[in-house]
Amino acid sequence: MKNLWILAAAADDGADVVEAVPAGQESGQSGTLVPAGPADINDAGADRPANRPGWLGYLPFIFLFVIMYMLLFRGPRKQQQKHKEMVQTLAKNDKVRTIGGIIGTVVDIKDEEVILKVDESNNTKIRVVASAIGKNLSKE
Repeated sequence: MKNLWILAAAADDGADVVEAVPAGQESGQSGTLVPAGPADINDAGADRPANRPGWLGYLPFIFLFVIMYMLLFRGPRKQQQKHKEMVQTLAKNDKVRTIGGIIGTVVDIKDEEVILKVDESNNTKIRVVASAIGKNLSKE
């Protein structure tokens, strides 16, 4: 505890002065007087970065918004577009699988309806909505 110093503020003729006094001595005996500046008085924020633009504080929120847009809106929209394109390119004799798991061969396409042949031996055909086609097995 020999090297313990205590800082005391003293006011002389209106100027702020900081006095460094070794522990155990009275103020004003053999201390060193150092003029006080703004860095000495308010040194708590000295290691803060210099003035940065205010919009940088919003940067994490902007980044989060972009990621959410990509996941919530853009991904499903791209999948819908791919599905629509696949349905539009269906042709006769394509082998397809419906979203219900039925596998058949396209016999005819009318507007929003697709007629599928599901059994060769009985010549069984079913009519499904074009959006019910899940996958074109002939193209893969």
